[in-house]
Amino acid sequence: MNKFKNLSIAFILILGFGINALSLAQQAPVRIKSPIIPAATKAIATAPAKTYEAVNPVIMVSNPKPYMNKNVKFKAKFDKYSTLGLDYKPAFRSSEKFITVLIQRNDVLTHNVPLSELKIFLDRKEAEKHIDLNSGDEIEIAGHVFSNALGDVWMDTEKFTVISTQAKTEK
Repeated sequence: MNKFKNLSIAFILILGFGINALSLAQQAPVRIKSPIIPAATKAIATAPAKTYEAVNPVIMVSNPKPYMNKNVKFKAKFDKYSTLGLDYKPAFRSSEKFITVLIQRNDVLTHNVPLSELKIFLDRKEAEKHIDLNSGDEIEIAGHVFSNALGDVWMDTEKFTVISTQAKTEK
């Protein structure tokens, strides 16, 4: 009889806990938290692709002010790599990290004249990929105009594309 009494009490207790748990589960639904996505990730996912305005470099250097803080792109003939404009304090780009790309003026057809009023900065690691460029090779540059110090256009290259190369000629 004592065993039957103990089993009956255990059954009642288990049944009571089960009913109590069921009623609590019905009262407060379980909420599953959605994954937290950092704001920076959302900004990257929703950021529109950067657009570049096609420009003529000679026209841009003749009136640099309207191009300030703009994203621009142009096709040009490569002239040479240089250190022109590097380490200049008002428009600082370190000569250790950057190299200047000089392009040829497209308004002078009888000679190869560099457009030195346009300071185009290219990361040295990217420039090393194109070390074999020759004067006259066609390139496309897309970048951001960040300064008009000294009345010149100063821009960072964001995309550097070689369109065509010419065979090197002996002088």
